[in-house]
Amino acid sequence: MNNLKKYLFLSIISLAIISCEDDSIPVANNVTLAFNNTFGNTTIVLGDATSTEATQNTSSENQVHHFSEAKYIISNIRLINKDGIEFPYNVNNLDTGATIIDQSNPSTLQYVLNGIPSTEYTQIKFGLGVKAALNTLDQELFPAFYSADKKLHWFWATGYRFTKIEGFYGETNTPLSVHTGSVLGGDKTDETTWSSEAAHARNAYRDITLDLTTNAKVGENAPKINIKADFNKVLSGTNKITLNAATEGYVSGSAPSHHTSPETMVQFVDNMGGNGDTDITGMFSIESVEN
Repeated sequence: MNNLKKYLFLSIISLAIISCEDDSIPVANNVTLAFNNTFGNTTIVLGDATSTEATQNTSSENQVHHFSEAKYIISNIRLINKDGIEFPYNVNNLDTGATIIDQSNPSTLQYVLNGIPSTEYTQIKFGLGVKAALNTLDQELFPAFYSADKKLHWFWATGYRFTKIEGFYGETNTPLSVHTGSVLGGDKTDETTWSSEAAHARNAYRDITLDLTTNAKVGENAPKINIKADFNKVLSGTNKITLNAATEGYVSGSAPSHHTSPETMVQFVDNMGGNGDTDITGMFSIESVEN
């Protein structure tokens, strides 16, 4: 009888230990997305026209250029686990599920996802820009995101600028300006004509899909996913772009004017965000995963 009591006692202790071990694993934890904006493998340093510190890049068309500003919107974030189950992160709320990556502000280069369920994740998806259903200037619906950076709004039509790049190129430091974003077409002075089917309408939202180099193990760990955005691809991606002040679709040697060539803008969009078909990574890649 004493031996039976002893075995029962040990069994209870073992079950208690297993239970405690299970309880010690959090049901959720944070995941940090850390963005490294580069030209190739060199992190970008911004600078004005005559800066000697700004990171210079040479495009595939042999144009030397550097940036004074580089911003873009990340939204519609989803993590996919090892079983192929997708976890959407506040995908319908820009205030809690979207962020502006601004190279001039180091605090924006890391975005923390809170309360991610404990499991192993193998893939991440996110939007470059804002999906159509949320691409409005509704300050009441998304007050925090609306006011985060009002320079990322189109002032002549509804919607957000998804990317905003300013800089200089060539021997005389000619200004360049790449602004992309989905907008409705139609007469900009007559709101009743605005639609996604009208002339000059364009869809600049792109869905990015990246395979993680190592599984992100969420639970006891709060992993960091290091993501590189290679801005060399702005001019030297699938589309090889030459900046030329005399070229149709450019203003002062810059990226396309919405008044002249929406088709030209799409070349930049596809270089940065992929075309959604043969290219679903664009300028983004996974550098590493820190568990």
